[in-house]
Amino acid sequence: MKEEFNERGYVVNEKNGQTIAEREREIVDNFAILSDWEEKYRLIIDMGRKLPEFPEEHRTEANKVKGCQSQVWFHAWLEEDHVRFVADSDAAIVRGLIAILLKTFSDAQPREIMDASTDFLNEMGLGEHLSPTRSNGLAAMIKQIKYYALAFNTLLEQKKSAMNQ
Repeated sequence: MKEEFNERGYVVNEKNGQTIAEREREIVDNFAILSDWEEKYRLIIDMGRKLPEFPEEHRTEANKVKGCQSQVWFHAWLEEDHVRFVADSDAAIVRGLIAILLKTFSDAQPREIMDASTDFLNEMGLGEHLSPTRSNGLAAMIKQIKYYALAFNTLLEQKKSAMNQ
């Protein structure tokens, strides 16, 4: 899995036309190749190391994800009709989980994010191999992503409605 970054250092998916389900399948398939959880943890941590530097101006209380044991920051913005994310954590494994989430959800349309299932994380075995506090933190990050998607979807719907009047 090779992440690409734009000139601002934000994650951009390799195939803009790829659906969330296709991205999830690709991640699950890449993890299935690895034989044990030690290798999978190493891959997760390595993915986190490859995240770009998180812009200091986004390291704010407002961007902090509540419900995480570690410190986690998420920032999102709407670019045309796609949601873009940048995120960071002070914990290596959490940075890796962030990388998985960004690979999955960044550059998708808000409605697709809202409708997406996160069953692929259980298919990867994360539910069985993360501590309860890490699992709660992962759920909090997903919840934050879905909230951003809901807000941006509402904004897009309002714009569309205003244009039709």
